[in-house]
Amino acid sequence: MNERIGFIGVGLMGHGMAKNIVEKGFPLTVLAHRKREAVDDLLSRGAREASNPRELAQASDIVVLCVTGSPQVEAVVLGQDGLAAAGKPLLVIDCSTSEPASTRRLAAELAPKGIAFVDAPLSRTPKDAWEGTLDVMVGGDPAAVARATPILKTFGGRIVETGPVGTGHTMKLLNNFVSMGYAALYSEALTVGAKAGLSPKVFDAVISNGRMDCPFYQTFRKYLIERDRDAHRFTLANASKDMTYLAGFALALGVANPVGAAVRNSFAQAVATGHGQDYVPMLSDLVAEWNGTSLTPGKGGD
Repeated sequence: MNERIGFIGVGLMGHGMAKNIVEKGFPLTVLAHRKREAVDDLLSRGAREASNPRELAQASDIVVLCVTGSPQVEAVVLGQDGLAAAGKPLLVIDCSTSEPASTRRLAAELAPKGIAFVDAPLSRTPKDAWEGTLDVMVGGDPAAVARATPILKTFGGRIVETGPVGTGHTMKLLNNFVSMGYAALYSEALTVGAKAGLSPKVFDAVISNGRMDCPFYQTFRKYLIERDRDAHRFTLANASKDMTYLAGFALALGVANPVGAAVRNSFAQAVATGHGQDYVPMLSDLVAEWNGTSLTPGKGGD
């Protein structure tokens, strides 16, 4: 294994991903991060640390990004001390949830510099990142995707090639539309039920193991029923951001997106009322509160 890997974004998802890369034997350099606990853990496993993206690029052949979205990706790649400033060939794998149009523009701008770009966004949870069982949606030139695949396999349990660059991020927006749509639907249905006298336990007894059950619901219910705050560590702010990306994407395609607008508004309201750093299943409590009820046992949710 002579490919040297750089990793930028060792947050909730990135920490586990980077851990798997270094444990599978790849030389790893990580970018300094405000969460020192994750960086220090990776250093203890054999990784090295770089102070800026340019320094990281100089020490790497392949760089994996796992940051918030397109503005952060563009800054990391094109900034004054960005990856491109290293002036060397690279393969960049963007595992962030980014705007497809930005991804395509970035890939076109980087190609003349000898930098190949693959979009490889993720599905599942930080627990899956730690266990190396993420779903990965990969878009890019076939040769670049083939080169990226051994790295993706270190943290991915299922890898789906989606087509040219940008299609991975397109599929990720659709995936998140469906999953965040589930969260908004569950939250509203639970609130209607609570107002009508049905408890979350009754709702769960019908949905769990029934036709409408799914892995996403099982994660959601861990908070709903067991009050496990860390069951799905994906923030409402990120959900709102992704739904905003979807709205812009649909608008550019000339596609009416009324369901997407309704879902986006649920998350936007959560963020606007100061709950952006809460996790997705907690939307259920907020929707109930906005409607004068509660899903919490002992507070009207029995």
